[in-house]
Amino acid sequence: MNITITPAAEKFMRRMVRFNGGSAQSGFRLQVSAGGCSGLSSEFSVQAQPTPGDVSLDCNGLAVFLPAESRLLLEGVTIDFADTLSESGLTFRNPNAPAASCGTHGSAPPATAAVSISSIRRKA
Repeated sequence: MNITITPAAEKFMRRMVRFNGGSAQSGFRLQVSAGGCSGLSSEFSVQAQPTPGDVSLDCNGLAVFLPAESRLLLEGVTIDFADTLSESGLTFRNPNAPAASCGTHGSAPPATAAVSISSIRRKA
C-alpha cells in the first residue's frame, strides 16, 4: 500500500483515539468512499479492533484501520490535517486525480477532500 500520513494527520488521529477513551490496542478507522465535491467522502471512528476485512496499518505505533474500498481509493494519496479559517480536518491529496467543481461554490482544490471535526464529541 502506498499511503502517506503526515505528522499533522498522525497527531490528529492520536488525539481522536485518546479523547475517545481508546486503549493502547485501539485504532483510528478511516472509511473513504467515492463522492463529494472533491471526489472523496470519508468518515472515521475510534475502534478497539479492526472490523473484519480491515487492514491495520502501523503509523509509528498508531493503528490505522482501513476497509478494502478505502485502501483502493487511498492508493498513492497523502493524508494530511489542516486547521485554517477555511477548513479544519483531514485532507486527502491525490496527485493523479482531476480537479472537481461543486455547484456554485466554484472549483475545489485538485483532489482534496476534507473531513470536518466540528461534529466530534467526546464519549461520555
